[in-house]
Amino acid sequence: MTTTTTGPENGGRVNGLAGMRLKTGLELAGGSPEIVALQHELDRVARSDAKVLITGESGVGKEIVARRIHARSPRASHMFAPVNCAGLPETLLESELFGHVKGSFTGAYRDKPGKMETAHLGTVFLDEVGEMTVRMQGMLLRFLETGELQKVGAEGNTRNVDVRVIAATNRDLRELVAQGVFREDLFYRLNVIQISLPVCRLQSLAHVGRVG
Repeated sequence: MTTTTTGPENGGRVNGLAGMRLKTGLELAGGSPEIVALQHELDRVARSDAKVLITGESGVGKEIVARRIHARSPRASHMFAPVNCAGLPETLLESELFGHVKGSFTGAYRDKPGKMETAHLGTVFLDEVGEMTVRMQGMLLRFLETGELQKVGAEGNTRNVDVRVIAATNRDLRELVAQGVFREDLFYRLNVIQISLPVCRLQSLAHVGRVG
């Protein structure tokens, strides 16, 4: 059975189910009581505006789960913005998330909004959040605490945005916290509801977008 616990310290945990398959689109394939229960749990999570941490190995469908949560949420009519935190160096990741102003770094030929700004009132999906540098973790934590957005190169010019953050990782963040390479305060900010996904076969999955 799928179980859920709540609380920002321990995180609300939705346990993934062995043998779960994800079909094309935003539906979870299968009609077993366990799959139906998981669908209901994700829909319950969607009705909340709490931050979500999705854990599981690469290829288990973390982004599809995040997209389903967004699609069933009150934010569904607004943007779902995925960001691969492992795929960009620190400076580019900062710009991708928060935007930059013209001339702030080599190649910044114009002002550019970041995903946090363009997804205002929507959802930002931070894939592989465990790969963020400590500096980027601090910037993300500040944003989660204040909602204030400061573009790269903008001095003292901030604006507030409203996004739901769903993060995902294939790493054990508690272990990274113990090693001192992931901020404990950021972990608790992200880990309000935790969804753990099992290893499953997704070779036949045909879905637009990346699969985390």
